Amino acid sequence: MLQRIEPMRERRDFVRLLGGGFAVAAGAAALATWWLHADVPAAAFEIWNGPGDEPDVRKRAVAYAVTAPTAYNGQPWLVDLREPDAIVLYTDRERVQPATDPFGRQLMIGHGAFIELLVMALAQQGVQARVQLWPQGELAGAPQQWPHLPVARLTLSRGGTPDPLFAQVLRRRTPKQRFDTGRAVSADMLQGLTAVVASSAGSSVQSAGTVDMARVLPLRKLCAAAARVELVTPHTARENLRMLRVGPQEILAHRDGFSLNDPAMRMAVALGRFDREVPAAEDSLSFRQTLRMFEDQAHTAMGFVWISTSGNSHSEQIAAGRAYVRQQLRATDLGLGMQPMSQPLEEFPEMAPHYAAAHDMLIGAAPSRHARSPTVQMMCRLGFPMAPVPPAPRRPVGDFMQA
Repeated sequence: MLQRIEPMRERRDFVRLLGGGFAVAAGAAALATWWLHADVPAAAFEIWNGPGDEPDVRKRAVAYAVTAPTAYNGQPWLVDLREPDAIVLYTDRERVQPATDPFGRQLMIGHGAFIELLVMALAQQGVQARVQLWPQGELAGAPQQWPHLPVARLTLSRGGTPDPLFAQVLRRRTPKQRFDTGRAVSADMLQGLTAVVASSAGSSVQSAGTVDMARVLPLRKLCAAAARVELVTPHTARENLRMLRVGPQEILAHRDGFSLNDPAMRMAVALGRFDREVPAAEDSLSFRQTLRMFEDQAHTAMGFVWISTSGNSHSEQIAAGRAYVRQQLRATDLGLGMQPMSQPLEEFPEMAPHYAAAHDMLIGAAPSRHARSPTVQMMCRLGFPMAPVPPAPRRPVGDFMQA
């Protein structure tokens, strides 16, 4: 989320343009849009109101499932409803992120979260879903080269037991703000999160955590250092920039990625002064501000919880995603903020030292690309947000339907 924009300089330039009588005709429409339409339209968040009076049981379930958390709010799902009494899930290959997620691990975690919410939403309507992963074979290789094969096929039948956590689906949020360092996360709350995984996931998925500051402080430093690596690495910084949606119009048009409604940034976009292909220099104000945001997140963590698997197959990544979304729903029920700290677990070469440190600090194991090696799949900070957490934009349900 970096760019060569310095807000104060942009404001000075804007005043200078107006004072000189320039940008009156060519920029008038853009500047009027920037000035008059400051609020993000409610339609960008309409999915969080639920499926309304949608009569189709499967579409109602999908409307809940698309609220699932995904890396960088990528929403990489396609569903096929052409077969009666079935839902087939595919990866939207236009939404892979090869720089920050070169092996598709985070992508599969997002699929797992989607599947879990889909199963829960069907059960809430009295429908039981049998999940078959890889009905035509497991995907292999780099995500951008994956063939268009299904990730999962859900076969539906009458039955299904409603899940108490379903009540939290539309209330779930991912906080990206400072946590209150004056409020401790209790050991009981942490146990409540890890117990969700122990009671629902398969034997290959484990969860642990800490609220002990002797362990929390080094993990804070690790997360802050890893965030800096992602920001200074050109190909990951550019990938993040391409997912940045600035201002109400962009946020509504895309309804994904990172949403930013900062006045200076909106002005820069309106004036054509924003280049998503040029990451900010490390000595720029914009770089320092973005890094400070990530450091604030890391250094206000009041605890950490993580999910690991005994192997690192795509199926285990999906299982971790199913466990993770249940953990977030439980955190919502507890009134607790839970945000993924994804950077230390990213697998691009420049992150390797931090990736190794995370595995050592969390599970006492050296990382490996072997499918049967223990792997940390998720690492999240815990705490109490300082202000209400808004929902993230979501695309309309129709966008996820495969023709």
